[in-house]
Amino acid sequence: MSIKRIFSSCFLVLLVMVSRAQQDSSFGLSQRIRGDIVDFSVDNLGNIYLLSSANQLKKLGPQGDSLAVYNDVRRFGQVYSIDVTNPLKILVFYREFATVVMLDRFLHLVNAIDLRSLNIFQARAIGLAYDNNVWIYDELEGKLKRVGDDGTLVDQTTDIRQFADPVPEPQSVIDQGGLVYLYDSARGVYNFDYYGAFQKHLPLTGWRDFNVIDKNLLGWDQHYFFRYHPGNPEIQRQPIPADYLPATKIIIMPGNIYVLKPNELEIYSRK
Repeated sequence: MSIKRIFSSCFLVLLVMVSRAQQDSSFGLSQRIRGDIVDFSVDNLGNIYLLSSANQLKKLGPQGDSLAVYNDVRRFGQVYSIDVTNPLKILVFYREFATVVMLDRFLHLVNAIDLRSLNIFQARAIGLAYDNNVWIYDELEGKLKRVGDDGTLVDQTTDIRQFADPVPEPQSVIDQGGLVYLYDSARGVYNFDYYGAFQKHLPLTGWRDFNVIDKNLLGWDQHYFFRYHPGNPEIQRQPIPADYLPATKIIIMPGNIYVLKPNELEIYSRK
């Protein structure tokens, strides 16, 4: 069974379990990490990446042990997003300076791409591509571009403004299962294939922490977890347990649910 299918199966199990978490003793709070935490990510190995308000990026093991720290925090400004799709190639996006920094598994600097050298002056969102290159949404030109590690332009779509009305302002770019997803919480999901051809628009708005696992589109709001599959027109939803709120970010992984609250990351696990 592929990792994608494992993630999907575990999500469906967790989606049911999470609504019973307060009553089910087999599923509960296993770790609490306190500190200056404004954002976080989790890779498919269970490693946790914590971002502080000072832009320090810290990597923890699944048990919370410190593994690495990236301290070059003032060079490129404020971190906008972190992509840990490939634990061996971490992408840190500094939107204000149109720069993508690549780190290895020890959080050592491997490369930095100044997107302005490619005449990309308004990079809205980025994500790791299927071939280990980087997807960039160029808001100024209205194009989704694929950029290599050496800063060369590998490929790009046509101008999205020709067929998208309103034009997307995506917060994230996700490459999964042969499709590229642009997610704009105000406008929904825009799908493209790997050749840059537009596939469809899905009006799934208002979701937070949008993710795609084995064609399951996942997200949440202040009340519910959401799951949408293209083969089923109905959006599935489950109430979020009161103990999880107020949350600023929630990530569901196999066996664990990670809930970020002000200055605290809570990890709920199956016992």
